[in-house]
Formats: sequence, structure tokens, C-alpha cells
Amino acid sequence: MIHFVRVFVYFFLFIFSVVVMSLCAVRLHYTLHLSPRDPLNGGVRFYDHIVVELIITSIITMFWSMFAARTIHGRHEHRRMNSFTAELVGLFILFLLWLIGAAVATHTSNPPDVDVKWGNLSSCWAYSACRILTALLAFTWLGWLLVLALFVMSLLFAIANKAFRDPMHGRWDRRATNYGDTSINMRNIVR
Repeated sequence: MIHFVRVFVYFFLFIFSVVVMSLCAVRLHYTLHLSPRDPLNGGVRFYDHIVVELIITSIITMFWSMFAARTIHGRHEHRRMNSFTAELVGLFILFLLWLIGAAVATHTSNPPDVDVKWGNLSSCWAYSACRILTALLAFTWLGWLLVLALFVMSLLFAIANKAFRDPMHGRWDRRATNYGDTSINMRNIVR
């Protein structure tokens, strides 16, 4: 049952990654094509470095979530790439990328700081650029939350079943697979 939940959460992670990538693309398009009369940054074109990090993170996450969902659903068994350890390492890297992106994008300061680009977004919802940033922050934190949930689910399953070196689909019969430890004889011995 947990395998279907994991595939479902990976599907939602893919959807949220597409949304974050789209919002980042809209933000990059807006800031790289400012009109000279735009009040943002005095009409000077620029881009936010954290938006680039978030777009790269969302693209990596899209590929990872497709790979992981395909592996879990299709019961693929490759020794190193499809183990629970590999999944946990991949999810930990994604966890860090999403956390850094969300934390830096959310960072505000009081009193206002020159290094803070976005500031308090609740005061500018009348503008579409501000609403895009607000949605970007929301979906970034939701993406981080889904990665955290997947990491915790996989870690708890691997701990409970001592399955760190086993296939990450989590459904296997040790007697029928060539994946597990071959030094242990799994045949029933009848005397």
C-alpha cells in the first residue's frame, strides 16, 4: 500500500515542479524584459539568482520524480541506481535544493536591507508580478514539503524492513529475485 502512496506523492511532486518551473519562467521573462518605464529596478533588466536556482531544482525534480515513480510502479531492479539508499541520497539532495531555494526566496528583513529583493509580498498583491512571486513561494514550500514526506516515508520503510540495499520499489520476494544477497541460501530445507 505504501508503494502506491509513494507513486502518488511523486506524481504530485512532478506537478508542483512543473508549476514552480512555469512560475520561474514567467518571473525570468518579466525581469529580463522590463520596459524602461517600469518602476521595478528603475526599468533596468535583471534576474533573481534564486529564481534560476529554483528553475534548475524544479527541472531536476521533474526528472527524478519520473524516474522514481517509474521504478516503483514498474518494479525495476538495478543494483545501485534503484536501491533505497540511492533514493534516499537523491531525495536528500533534492531536500537541500528545495530548502535553500525556499528559504532564500522567503528571506525578508526588518528594517529593509539592500540585499533583500522581494521584501514583504503581502503589501503588493495588486500587481501581477507580486502575485506570481507569492505563488512561487507557496509552491516552492509545498515542493519542499513533498520531498520531505517522501524522504521520511522511504527512510522509515527502509529502517523497518532493513531494506537499504534492496530495490526501492519495496515489493520483492527474496527467493525469486537476483537482486538481494546471494550468499544466503533461501531455500527451505526439509529433513
